[in-house]
Amino acid sequence: MSFQASRRRFNQAVGAWALLGLAGPLQAQIAVKRGAPAGKLVVGQSIPMTGAASEIGMAFAGGAKLFVSGYNDRVGPGGVTLELRQLDDGYSADKARANANRLLAEGAEVLFGFVGTASAEAGASVAQQQGAPFFAPFAAADALRDKAHANVFHVRPSLADEAYAMLRQCDTLGQKRIAVVVDDDAMGRAALQAVQDAATELKLPPPVAVARVAPGGDQVSEAVATVMKAHPQAVVQASLSQTTAAFVREMRKAGYGSALLTFSVVGIDPLYTELGKEIRGVIISQVVPSPRGNSRTPVVKEYLAALADSDQTASYEGLEGFIAAKSLAEAVHRAGPAPARASLLKAMAGMNDYDVGGFRVNLRPPLRDATRAVDLVYITAEGRVLR
Repeated sequence: MSFQASRRRFNQAVGAWALLGLAGPLQAQIAVKRGAPAGKLVVGQSIPMTGAASEIGMAFAGGAKLFVSGYNDRVGPGGVTLELRQLDDGYSADKARANANRLLAEGAEVLFGFVGTASAEAGASVAQQQGAPFFAPFAAADALRDKAHANVFHVRPSLADEAYAMLRQCDTLGQKRIAVVVDDDAMGRAALQAVQDAATELKLPPPVAVARVAPGGDQVSEAVATVMKAHPQAVVQASLSQTTAAFVREMRKAGYGSALLTFSVVGIDPLYTELGKEIRGVIISQVVPSPRGNSRTPVVKEYLAALADSDQTASYEGLEGFIAAKSLAEAVHRAGPAPARASLLKAMAGMNDYDVGGFRVNLRPPLRDATRAVDLVYITAEGRVLR
């Protein structure tokens, strides 16, 4: 099934669950008959189902929903099920903030899996004001990892981790002249800071050029001119797929033939959709194991097995959503038979070396955690992912 068809079915399902609250009573009747769970925890998630980052948001949300569905089927008597309520924010921080307030007002005990740097900042602010955990944001700014945000818990490595991995690779190859191209938004600013910090830590020169581009568009001519004028040996980009694709095309037309690297937020599948065979050689940072091929990683096998009974297709973002939801379920289990915000916060704060299945999670890592796994992969013209 195509991504578009899968997305339509996912949206239809989300709407159907919400209509008139019919899903809840029906599930409750089934639970009573089988004598299963004694409690339920409401989890609130705001994601871009529409807008510039919708493919990433839908894949991440789909992976989370996939885990939660299977998890609830396995919860036994006296256990706690998860009700994952997912709202569309269109990649808008204002809508994400409104969704956060709505979700908490309607009974959510934890906010989960907000997608986008500005949206994560908005959701984290609301959660902090109301004393709720803010769990597993996707591509949040590293500022949310400091001590002032004790209610924020990260499953994915930081932008600093990704920047360090990319610049260390450049340094290893003798590429000292590095240019940076970023979206002119919260994500781009956070990524630029991460690259500058990584350069300082690795004792590399500062970027030879910095260019900012309009998010979600293809107007990159000025950025290309700025970068080409600096004669870089490598270019690190932090943009969504449409902008990244436009920049890659125009750089190659301008005669650039060296390294092009990008943060994981770009999404491999959306970028391949935009570039096709032209994606060849683009290096992409990845923060979870590959969900493709014959993986020996237990959590990947678990994810792929769950996919077999769904209409979703394997993706890095889907796997990350699956891992994030599994980590949340572990925190709920550790929080006891009647988890509330205080017990959840305490349980999450203690998860500093959780093995989610061959992939370790540290929910309270330092700003840059050297133990976190960041893979650098590149894509062949046929779409194969190579490490």
